[in-house]
Amino acid sequence: MTDGFSFQQFTLRHDRCAMKVGTDGVLVGAWAHGGRRVLDIGTGSGLIALMMAQRFPAAQVEGVELDAAAAAQARDNVTVSPFASRVAVFHTPFQQFMPSAFYDAIVSNPPFFLSGPTGNDLPRTAARHAQTAFFHDFFAFARCWLTPEGEVSLIVPWDAAEAVAAEAYLRGLFLTRRVSVRTKTGKPLERALLAFGRRRQGWPEMGEVCLLDDSGRRGPWYRQLTAAFYLDE
Repeated sequence: MTDGFSFQQFTLRHDRCAMKVGTDGVLVGAWAHGGRRVLDIGTGSGLIALMMAQRFPAAQVEGVELDAAAAAQARDNVTVSPFASRVAVFHTPFQQFMPSAFYDAIVSNPPFFLSGPTGNDLPRTAARHAQTAFFHDFFAFARCWLTPEGEVSLIVPWDAAEAVAAEAYLRGLFLTRRVSVRTKTGKPLERALLAFGRRRQGWPEMGEVCLLDDSGRRGPWYRQLTAAFYLDE
């Protein structure tokens, strides 16, 4: 379908969403730790929320989305999925969202301006301010609503990973896992999967992976991570 994407257990339409279904969302949705209560911040089409619902059958999953059209489409996608009874979508800025209980997992694929180059129409200082403000609010919210043993997971540009980890530390969250991601061998690192917890637990788990093999097919790590989702090999 040209305006959507089909996975093994659910289908997403994303024609009303600014953030389309893409590799970043799939990566963090397949990699994040879960629990009985999960929150997807900036749910967009509902991709990560539905992935977490599939991966954790006992979980109650909530998604918050600022954009009204995207939130409505996420609700539509949830309604026709096998997980409709366990996933709820709220149209609200996460800064104004008042959860009913704490979360075992908070997951996010941050807004597009944090996951790619800054456009020429946006001054560099304004972009930096927006990025800083987002992560300030994001980690402050997570620190408040995460269970003691819970984990925050997100994907960011690789060259922003250190600054994001520093912002998390300032809000009282500690890096627990990090995977640096490149598309193919010999290509530069492009993304970082980051996870944070409320407790310092020694050295974080660190790794580096390639998504594709030399033939352009999904490599072993990526294939295993996403085996329950993609329709094709």
